[in-house]
Amino acid sequence: MSNKAGVLRPFVRTIVRTATEGRQMATAASARFEFRLRPEVKSRIERAAELVNETTSDFARTATEERAERVLHEHESATVVPADFFDELLRALDAPARPNPALQAAARRARSAVEGR
Repeated sequence: MSNKAGVLRPFVRTIVRTATEGRQMATAASARFEFRLRPEVKSRIERAAELVNETTSDFARTATEERAERVLHEHESATVVPADFFDELLRALDAPARPNPALQAAARRARSAVEGR
């Protein structure tokens, strides 16, 4: 591809249409994404899409949706706590166990139940 000056441009324009409601493809996809690819990347995507019998657009859209879901899931499933809370938690986990009275009573009840059999 070249412009008016005859200079080759090393990119390929690809348009990916996405549905605004996740995977509900019953409604027409109207949101639009556009990005540039190196020609060799476009060729790999086209080859991969052909192997799974999908259009390049469907293949790229599906791959993008799946990656977005993974990233969002990883981000949303992470618990963020202040550093001093985390340090205190690690110290508590590293400290020797000290049973409290309720735990000692529960252990006695469990021991007598097992010995009473």
